[in-house]
Amino acid sequence: MDNLEDDIRALQLDSSAEDSNRVPNENGEEPKEPVASDNVEEDLRDESYIDPQTVHSEPKDVAEVKEQIPAAPEPIEDEVEKEKKRHLNVVFIGHVDAGKSTIGGQILYLSGQVDERTIQKYEKEAKDKSRESWYMAYIMDTNAEERVKGITVEVGRAHFETETTRFTILDAPGHKSYVPNMISGASQADIGVLVISARKGEFETGYERGGQTREHVQLAKTLGVSKLLVVVNKMDDPTVNWSKERYDEIESKMVPFLKSSGYNVKKDIQFLPISGLHGTNMQTRMDKKVCPWWSGQCLFEALDAIEVPPRDPNGPFRMPIIDKFKDMGTVVMGKVESGSLREGNSVLIMPNKVQVKVLALYCDDDKVRSAGPGENLKVRLSGIEDEDILSGFVLSSIEKPIQAVNEFVAHLQILELLDNAIFTAGYKAVLHIHSVVEECEIIELMQQIDPRTRLPMRRKVLFVKNGAAVVCRIQQV
Repeated sequence: MDNLEDDIRALQLDSSAEDSNRVPNENGEEPKEPVASDNVEEDLRDESYIDPQTVHSEPKDVAEVKEQIPAAPEPIEDEVEKEKKRHLNVVFIGHVDAGKSTIGGQILYLSGQVDERTIQKYEKEAKDKSRESWYMAYIMDTNAEERVKGITVEVGRAHFETETTRFTILDAPGHKSYVPNMISGASQADIGVLVISARKGEFETGYERGGQTREHVQLAKTLGVSKLLVVVNKMDDPTVNWSKERYDEIESKMVPFLKSSGYNVKKDIQFLPISGLHGTNMQTRMDKKVCPWWSGQCLFEALDAIEVPPRDPNGPFRMPIIDKFKDMGTVVMGKVESGSLREGNSVLIMPNKVQVKVLALYCDDDKVRSAGPGENLKVRLSGIEDEDILSGFVLSSIEKPIQAVNEFVAHLQILELLDNAIFTAGYKAVLHIHSVVEECEIIELMQQIDPRTRLPMRRKVLFVKNGAAVVCRIQQV
């Protein structure tokens, strides 16, 4: 027993000696076994090597993403900014040789759409033909026939921008032989620029009965051009020399005629003098030394300031087709009159009721994903061949397609009848609506409109003459 007690006491003394050699940690806990301790230190070393990277890499990535966020939307903002610019179609109308193409060319040159080298080439070409003053018109008149004759035949088309607006120029022919082309151009326009030559004799020729100044104004109003800028051109001509008397004379003759054509002269009409050949009073206001009596706007300012009624982008889609061609599929051109169109949409071509798919949209030759009312588009389609499409067909929404008819009731204003003819049932004419040109016949005169009250007259009407307004039934021949 004594030996056993001595052994136990010896063992207790040994264990207490070992405990006395151990150093407690900060928490008063005993340290772990040395082997375990080494492994933990290695683990901690490994974790301390990995953790900082993991911990710090997350904020770094977040920081990088945050840095990228402001940079990424820049092109989007530019795109939105571009979309904020309104778009207007401007048709240049007026008598032949008034200077419409020259003004159009000068606008493109001043807005940076044409470089100096191209201008020099056109100057040389015009000089070789002994037509030095035509060189600016060559920018708009691109085919050989137009340059040889010095007159516009087809409707010229070009684009330019100001700070607030994107413009499409429609340069309409002034010669009476090409009135149908002028109608096609004016039907696409939102606003008009009536160009009048101030040169002695030229204004009078255009303004007299039979001159294109009168006819173009009446056609423009009929085709829905509600705002007109009346530009008195060639004010720098030696016969005029920026004369206020000549400018006032032209304005005093035009105002009553514009009123009689249905324009509100105070709200819808603005006059300004310019020189299209030299660009005076076009992009910037002219110097008082040139024209001391003029203190109004220049052409670019006047175009920017014009207000047009808002369009409905959510209405039923309508785009009359003015032209078509083949380019990696069938491509049609036209102006969106109502609604919106997106890439991938399905639409109907009326009147042949063919459903087609929109493969691509081009606005001012730039590819876009969508377009709203007022835009001039090229639309690539699938599901139809170009020979199955005619000018005057209409791209239409499937949900609310446009109606196809060959007889309808119309409200007509008789401006002028050839050879003093009588307008009655059986009268045959050529009908122009946007890009449609169809022969038609008057089937029935239904009511005459009182010019003073604008209300229908009670008595039955059998015929009407110049200046009358009438409701009639028209049939396609």
